[in-house]
Amino acid sequence: MKDLNRKTVQAKIYPERIIQFGEGNFLRAFADWIIYNMNEKANFNSSVVVVQPIDKGMADLLNAQDNLYHVNLQGLDKGQVVNDLTLIDVISRSLNPYSQNGEFLKLADRPEMRFVISNTTEAGIAFDPSCKLEDTPASSYPGKLTQLLYRRFRTFNGDKSKGLIIFPCELIFLNGHRLKETICQYIELWGLGDGFKAWFEEACAVYATLVDRIVPGFPRKDIDAIKEKLQYNDNLVVQAEIFHLWVIEAPQEVANEFPADKAGLNVLFVPSEAPYHERKVCLLNGPHTVLSPVAYLSGINIVRDACEHPVVGKYIRKVMYDELMETLNLPKDELTQFADDVWERFSNPFVDHAVTSIMLNSFPKFETRDLPGLKTYLERKGELPEGLVLGLAAIITYYKGGVRADGAEIVPNDAPGIMNLLKDLWATGDTEKIAKGVLAAESIWGEDLNHIPGLTAAIKADLDSIQEKGMLETVKGIIPTMAV
Repeated sequence: MKDLNRKTVQAKIYPERIIQFGEGNFLRAFADWIIYNMNEKANFNSSVVVVQPIDKGMADLLNAQDNLYHVNLQGLDKGQVVNDLTLIDVISRSLNPYSQNGEFLKLADRPEMRFVISNTTEAGIAFDPSCKLEDTPASSYPGKLTQLLYRRFRTFNGDKSKGLIIFPCELIFLNGHRLKETICQYIELWGLGDGFKAWFEEACAVYATLVDRIVPGFPRKDIDAIKEKLQYNDNLVVQAEIFHLWVIEAPQEVANEFPADKAGLNVLFVPSEAPYHERKVCLLNGPHTVLSPVAYLSGINIVRDACEHPVVGKYIRKVMYDELMETLNLPKDELTQFADDVWERFSNPFVDHAVTSIMLNSFPKFETRDLPGLKTYLERKGELPEGLVLGLAAIITYYKGGVRADGAEIVPNDAPGIMNLLKDLWATGDTEKIAKGVLAAESIWGEDLNHIPGLTAAIKADLDSIQEKGMLETVKGIIPTMAV
């Protein structure tokens, strides 16, 4: 079996025109896969330079394979089974700006650079006032990007033809607006001048985007068979579903420069991404966030198995169809079709999507994905949505840690402040204090959720039930008509 690199496999070399902040599974199976298809089918003729956004990352692993890897798409396409492997050759090199800051900043000096793509998690687009222009590099992603843009502005003496088109892929509504605002904060904080600010606002464009593809990541279960099939030792295989959607809030001239439509890809350039964002976050990410702890604490490890489970499957459908769908304003038939598609994606027989992979930073995810629906449902129906409430109680229980009934270790992962808060609250052993303490955490919610009528008592009741009867019996209690 051969090592995978540019000596052992024939791979194309393209001009470096894209800077990508983020080297994780999602961007490699989504944005880089899209760029590969644009190169193959639309003569895009572009390669990507990856910038590792945090100190510990995958740049060295990527460079060890000359930045080559395979994407394994699995699923059903118009009823036909698909299970293919594609060699992705669009990444030219990967940089760690913490050890290669000079090389990182030199990217700004390349006149052919045109695009910036990022996915630095939902917490990545944030303003850190401790960042300084002379940091090597700034700790925050917007800080690093500002350093790069300022270098480019100075290198080319404010030439407006050298601006960059920026596509953030973080799952934040109006992520482009947020990123632009944060860059402007750094321009002001660092005193970079009106000339640079004008160049940034006039020559550069930061567009809001919405991304959608389920990417379970490295296929540990199948990797030996995949390597045998490839006859290459690829340690960076990424597994993903077939479905993909990239909605970009930008004018047609940007589509002309980024010709994904000519490659037959599901990339939409639209006047507003808002309706697409609301639908996707509510009906895909919202159910994901609550099904994961409910399933895991019920002894279920895979999303597909949760959908097929006679109890948890009905819970997921209740949350999706009976609760969250009722909070949206799009036509009911359109929402139902989208929800049906999501259900099919959750049930993909080829992708083992571990529920634990969804549960990183569950509290911030619930705040953005489920809390708005909970409030809207209460406003419209006059009662709390039982499924969403139970999902929050399940997250709180999951963050208790410990072990499941089958001996599997429960390992929550979130910001230290949240972890310490939950540890201290669970140490009291008082579910009322736990409920009140979590709901009062304005650092999570931006408000005190104890003011939502009935929510504190409902969370306490669910916590008590989970402790006394277990998760599965508690789920049965909110689906009384089901035959179990």
